[in-house]
Amino acid sequence: MKYNRILLKLSGESLMGEQSYGISPAMLEQYAADIRQVVCQGVEVAIVIGGGNIFRGLSGASKGMDRVQGDYMGMLATLINSMALQAELEKQGLKTELLGGLAIEPICKEMSRRRAIEAMQEGRVVIIGGGTGNPFFTTDTASTLRAIEIKADVILKGTRVDGVYTADPEKDPSATKYQTLTFQEALGKKLKIMDLTAFALCEENNLPIYVFDMNTPGNLLKVVTGEAIGTEVTKG
Repeated sequence: MKYNRILLKLSGESLMGEQSYGISPAMLEQYAADIRQVVCQGVEVAIVIGGGNIFRGLSGASKGMDRVQGDYMGMLATLINSMALQAELEKQGLKTELLGGLAIEPICKEMSRRRAIEAMQEGRVVIIGGGTGNPFFTTDTASTLRAIEIKADVILKGTRVDGVYTADPEKDPSATKYQTLTFQEALGKKLKIMDLTAFALCEENNLPIYVFDMNTPGNLLKVVTGEAIGTEVTKG
């Protein structure tokens, strides 16, 4: 295995599938099956999911809502997604541990590094919802913070695109894919991989980011075994 302990970052929008809103049972089933594949290979897995399929704090703020209130609503949306994925993973026979930046009994305990690492070492998939527990931080930043806390080998950013391109490949057919990038190259080229706070944390802590297409079944296993199907961003 190339990676033994991973932090998988999923967007809330990815859970919509072909829907325009909410959670697609088919996408949940596919993602859980892919996660099950890597867990069965002995990989330790933690997951952070966004909440954009339900509510996004910034969009609320842009329409006049208080930013802090909106961000807390967004954090609760990530917990709803986390609970949905937890239910599907357990349906497929995996043991899980749901932790949160916001502790909400009896749904989840508060996130702590020790709890997360112990759960992974016991073979459970750790799902971390609730963002950082603080407003003004994205789930990109939350996933980076959690990855550093649990000493993950990498952040695997699962998207609907198979890596990082010179331009949006869905809009520009001439866009070319990067196999590898350094953090400084990505910043210099203004490639929007993660927000700047998350990016700075990754660079400072020498934590690589691997961007890949999570919507193709089997890709997660290919990534953890070292197959070059996406884009790796490293300190260089």
